[in-house]
Amino acid sequence: MEFQRTVTSGIISAVDRTIKIKEENNLSYMEDLIQTDATINSGNSGGPLINKNGEILGINSVKIEEAEGIGFAIPINIVKPVIQKIIEKGEFKEASIGIYAYDKEVVQYLDDDIKINTGIYVVSIKKNGAAYGKGLMEGDIIQIIDNVILTKMNDLREYIYTKEVGDEVNLVINRKGTTLELKLKLKEK
Repeated sequence: MEFQRTVTSGIISAVDRTIKIKEENNLSYMEDLIQTDATINSGNSGGPLINKNGEILGINSVKIEEAEGIGFAIPINIVKPVIQKIIEKGEFKEASIGIYAYDKEVVQYLDDDIKINTGIYVVSIKKNGAAYGKGLMEGDIIQIIDNVILTKMNDLREYIYTKEVGDEVNLVINRKGTTLELKLKLKEK
């Protein structure tokens, strides 16, 4: 508490960054992040990344352990639906499709043979998640959700955050060149 209300420079050096993170012995990726030199340490992440007008651009979230002075913020447009639900309902229950998926920026690191132009590549489906047993398969490319064209993972996150647990969504997927449509009911993450 003695260092509360501290401000650092937070210069933005890049946008749309993808980083690898290790969580619970699993390797995953965070995409579409804002790279900044804002000071982020254990216990003080989550502060706003603001511009000179005091407008919030993102939420400082992750730092790279291997490099000093490089941090990453989640873009504010991803967070806005969450904030809105907390204001309206006093809580946020995260709706989920129940998949691990990556956009074209990350897929190239997973396998050189996977080529996608748009959409979200399904890497795995969580057991008992909304998509489990509903026809979605690993290797499918989700191109559209409820008429929203997906080009990045954040397109999917931003849209799902506006939905409620139990809402039904329509997916248009590409499976090895064939277009299919699926309906899913979102579950709580």
